[in-house]
Amino acid sequence: MYASWGLLPKPATGSLTPFSSKESSLTSINNWTVASKQPAGIVFGHGKFNGTPHCILSSTIPTSEKVERGSAISAVLTDDKSAMMTGLEDSENIGILGVDPGLEPYKDHFRYRVRRYLDQKKSIEANEGSLEEFAQGYLKFGFTKEEGGIMYREWAPAAQEAQVIGDFNGWDGSNHKMEKNEFGVWSIKIPDSGGNAAIPHNSRVKFRFRHGDGVWVDRIPAWIKYATVDPTRFAAPYDGVYWDPPPSEGYQFKFPRPPKSESPRIYEAHVGMSSSEPRVNSYREFADDVLPRIRANDYNTVQLMAVMEHSYYASFGYHVTNFFAVSSRSGTPEDLKYLIDKAHSLGLRVLMDVVHSHVSNNVTDGLNGFDVGQSSQDSYFHTGDRGYHKLWDSRLFNYANWEVLRFLLSNLRWWLEEFKFDGFRFDGVTSMLYHHNGINMAFTGNYYEYFSEATDVDAVVYMMLANYIVHSILPDATVIAEDVSGMPGLGWPVSGGGIGFDYRLAMGIPDKWIDYLKNKKDEEWSMEEISWSLTNRRYTEKCISYAESHDQAIVGDKTIAFLLMDTEMYSGMSSFVDASPTVKRGIALHKMIHFITMALGGEGYLNFMGNEFGHPEWIDFPREGNDWSYEKCRRQWNLVDTDHLRYQYMNAFDRAMNLLDEKFSFLASTKQIVSSTNEDDQVIVFERGDLVFVFNFHPENTYDGYKVGCDLPGKYRVALDSDAFEFGGEGRVGHDADHFTSPEGIPGVPETNFNNRPNSFKVLSPARTCVVYHKVEESLEEIYGSTHASTSDMEDSDEKGAQSVLLKDRGVIPSEMEGLTDEITGEDASDD
Repeated sequence: MYASWGLLPKPATGSLTPFSSKESSLTSINNWTVASKQPAGIVFGHGKFNGTPHCILSSTIPTSEKVERGSAISAVLTDDKSAMMTGLEDSENIGILGVDPGLEPYKDHFRYRVRRYLDQKKSIEANEGSLEEFAQGYLKFGFTKEEGGIMYREWAPAAQEAQVIGDFNGWDGSNHKMEKNEFGVWSIKIPDSGGNAAIPHNSRVKFRFRHGDGVWVDRIPAWIKYATVDPTRFAAPYDGVYWDPPPSEGYQFKFPRPPKSESPRIYEAHVGMSSSEPRVNSYREFADDVLPRIRANDYNTVQLMAVMEHSYYASFGYHVTNFFAVSSRSGTPEDLKYLIDKAHSLGLRVLMDVVHSHVSNNVTDGLNGFDVGQSSQDSYFHTGDRGYHKLWDSRLFNYANWEVLRFLLSNLRWWLEEFKFDGFRFDGVTSMLYHHNGINMAFTGNYYEYFSEATDVDAVVYMMLANYIVHSILPDATVIAEDVSGMPGLGWPVSGGGIGFDYRLAMGIPDKWIDYLKNKKDEEWSMEEISWSLTNRRYTEKCISYAESHDQAIVGDKTIAFLLMDTEMYSGMSSFVDASPTVKRGIALHKMIHFITMALGGEGYLNFMGNEFGHPEWIDFPREGNDWSYEKCRRQWNLVDTDHLRYQYMNAFDRAMNLLDEKFSFLASTKQIVSSTNEDDQVIVFERGDLVFVFNFHPENTYDGYKVGCDLPGKYRVALDSDAFEFGGEGRVGHDADHFTSPEGIPGVPETNFNNRPNSFKVLSPARTCVVYHKVEESLEEIYGSTHASTSDMEDSDEKGAQSVLLKDRGVIPSEMEGLTDEITGEDASDD
């Protein structure tokens, strides 16, 4: 969720660690960089990896800095609980400190939060049996079936009296009074009657309680599994619904979860606004109509927004009222299960956009209604300023509270087990990490900003527990953090002292593109700055890159396509007329911006629904300011489905990007080397895996015979070309041309090479295009065909000479063979 940055509230203290040194680690910024979306005024440290600018080689950790997986540290969070405790208790050996020496001054902080994590975990295990059992609160709280009736439990320590009311008792709770135990939990068992369930399936229920001033209030049960609203009444309050369908009506999953991909290609989607019509779409319609589109474009993961119930539709799902309830606007829990099962049948994993960073301020419909002025320990929330987010107008959890931990950890397990989600994207992590909630905080990369009195260690411990439980229940889960600050260790395993997320969102990238498109002329674009912004992320902590998400598409902003083409998207997208210069530029740069973001920006990629084909306009949810209109709360699929409209070209290229990764797995490669950022030519050349990428951002210049460096010698051909006709280009690059490499400089001496690369080849690079080259594996006949008529001829030839021909074609000419090479080929070995 995109936060507006306003005035800085006074930070609350507590949950801190004393430091052995509060001295800032300025030197570490040069070697350990962060990738994050920053408020105005952010300054990053310059990115260097292993001393080489713009070179990420995650697999080549120096031996002295490698984290041994068999060490005591790595034993943490295994099935052996004793080993688990022993490993992290040896806090002197916290793994992340060995990988980033710049964190050493903050060793005490890491030791403190690890100790807090272990103490919390040990306490839960001692009192609840295990953390896994603790995270099954939904089997005890809320409405649960027991022998002979239905049990209802609710944690409300401030309540003086309590009842359960609903359709089943005519909303009169006088005969259904609840009892309170010493922990503030109210309970009642409602017996079945005449063989019928005490509370009918799909009937309305509420929790009624009296607080200290004698007032009785009705609230939706905190653990309710479904909540609905009367659509015929304007601004009607929501009702909790007892959801327990008979086997004949309950959805039964048919398909297994797809295996975890090495590199997620994520399609971020909002079910409600996915219809082409101005209305709320349903889970089943999305499953049948939209999921096939996602699969056709070769995404492997769907990230669903706004799944948890939220009474205010325009909150985009980020002001949650009912954490265990499926948003009823789009259907029932069974309908959502159908969607997820359908996705799995298509080979798509499904992530949920989970909001544990704050709670809707809505008292009538949401969890906030349980706060009636009690102390923080007896509430879900902090009291005073610490319990309220001034910019989001929402409540903030007390992550140190036992029942809050039960509620939130159980919430994660509920969505994983009941609905078969494959992981989560945690929203608003920055707000959780710091007492200042990230408000008006310009993170500069100074480590003290991350490990100071501002750090909310209670929240850090919660996230460590959350990542532990998610990966314990589902080892192949994918968990992503939306963090603006770039907190070091966020994407490092809990077993090494990190917070445990698999990925963080590279949130600085879309801000950079917006800045360029709004404030810079094309000729002012800096190749060095673009490259640096894309590679500027912490070593060993994986990122999901994106050029634009839902944040950049909401009302008041513009999508990249709209920034590029503006009103000409209404008049100039028909192929029946020649493309204007604006449209040509727009389509070309739309492809390049998204592709270089994917190829260079992280270890996974994300796109928001519709941006793959350049959806025009912004998203505007129905609200008072637009007379409750759904006109811009939809996706115009007809634009990409119409053959004569140019939207199809951007969509086709989006598909080709994903297919390229499917074939070559470049996102999963740890080999990422930017060999050239030529400001005069406006060209960026880099390698990812064994692919060579050439991006020419120059608005006019086409370069013929442009020399590019590469690692591996041999023959290269085009693997993807944004200028191809099928992508709306001019078809200037030949796809069947062979590009043979030439050796550069002295082998093993990078400074003698071309752009520090041992080989090179020449290409045609048209203006505003990106072309990818892959190495072609030649057959023996191809390798020797020009010199030897057959294999037998080759065998009859001088062995050294034949070997030299092979090596020359591969771009490697040993000096002792140069003479033989001249003799066989009839040419100077230096010419190629």
